[in-house]
Amino acid sequence: MGTTNIVDFARRDEMTDALTELLKTGAQQLIATAVEAELVSYLAQFTGLRTDAGHAAVVRNGHHPARPFQTGIGPVSVRIPKVRSKDGTPVTFRSALVPPYVRRTKTLEAALPWLYLKGISSGEMAPALKVLLGPDAVGLSANTVSRLKRDWTNEYEAWKGAELDDEPIVYIWADGVHSGLRGEDDKLCALVIIGVTARGKKRFLAIEDGVRESTQSWREVLLNLKSRGMNAPKLAIGDGAMGFWAAMDEVYPETRHQRCWQHKTMNVLNCLPKLSQPKAKAALHDIWQAKTKVDAEKAFDLFIKTYEPKYPKATLCLQKDREELMAFFDFPAQHWQSIRTSNPIESAFATIRHRTKRSKGCLSRDGMLHMMFKLGQCAEQNWRKLRGFDYLAKVITGVTFKDGIETTNPDQITA
Repeated sequence: MGTTNIVDFARRDEMTDALTELLKTGAQQLIATAVEAELVSYLAQFTGLRTDAGHAAVVRNGHHPARPFQTGIGPVSVRIPKVRSKDGTPVTFRSALVPPYVRRTKTLEAALPWLYLKGISSGEMAPALKVLLGPDAVGLSANTVSRLKRDWTNEYEAWKGAELDDEPIVYIWADGVHSGLRGEDDKLCALVIIGVTARGKKRFLAIEDGVRESTQSWREVLLNLKSRGMNAPKLAIGDGAMGFWAAMDEVYPETRHQRCWQHKTMNVLNCLPKLSQPKAKAALHDIWQAKTKVDAEKAFDLFIKTYEPKYPKATLCLQKDREELMAFFDFPAQHWQSIRTSNPIESAFATIRHRTKRSKGCLSRDGMLHMMFKLGQCAEQNWRKLRGFDYLAKVITGVTFKDGIETTNPDQITA
């Protein structure tokens, strides 16, 4: 007789435990008791109705066939009572707790698209839920998940049209997030804007499909935000995409511009040979990490003098946005860490890219946009307030800052 190390898992779907079975039994009895109380309340309204013989006109009439009802602890068998009228009047008892045709709890329905959002494909949903809810879990097909995902469309449309005049927006970060779609000629370019309110809370303001990062696409996004009541931000942070800045000058001309130092550093280093990049990167850090604008200007000039003779393309890339790169010095130093780069968008979309990259073959453009919206909402819940948010009120009222420090009014000193 031969030996084998293969383990038989033929009965793996029948694994259970006494606690789960006890909970399911208790839930079944509790539902039956609650439905019975509903029936008693329903029959009470017909107490005064009698037949010619003096009997009750509306009476019980057995039960409907038992049907499984999916809950968070697995399927629970439910039997709904029936009633009939002896005088021919049509009556029907419908349980509010277990409505007709409903096969699962609302919390379970909400969990299905959430599980899909976190990485379980619609085709693998049924096997995954059988592990969680038991082998008797039924009615959880891919079509069920797809139907529930349609609610994202309504949520997205409602969010995109919500008013924005409840609280002023102080800073905004803008970027275009590209994501490939299998079978599509053009990549999806989601135009994303994140804002900071007067209380320091970060929130998504826009996640919309655009034609690359063109001026017209950004203009449409900004005009939509303006029509919803968004005020002119004090500062806009983004990379060197010309489409966004041209649109900002048209829609919000009073808003100041801050170029992202992270993107600018990468663009400058791409113009240099690899051997020169480490030293050049340190020189660039000396600029935006300077304590004062004067020190930053000196470090800026030193970089230009050092690299312009041999690498004019790199110095031109840096010098063309000189004023916009230094804008953060005129805002509170507590905010510098956040407003020097567009990292809030980059960090938020790191996990979103990870999820959408693996779903690109199963999504349409709208489907991917709606998934980005839902994933963005999940990320938004874990965001912290802006560091030094108590200074935002001063920024809104127009208090002047120099090198990150609030300047004193000369008239106050004289007085």
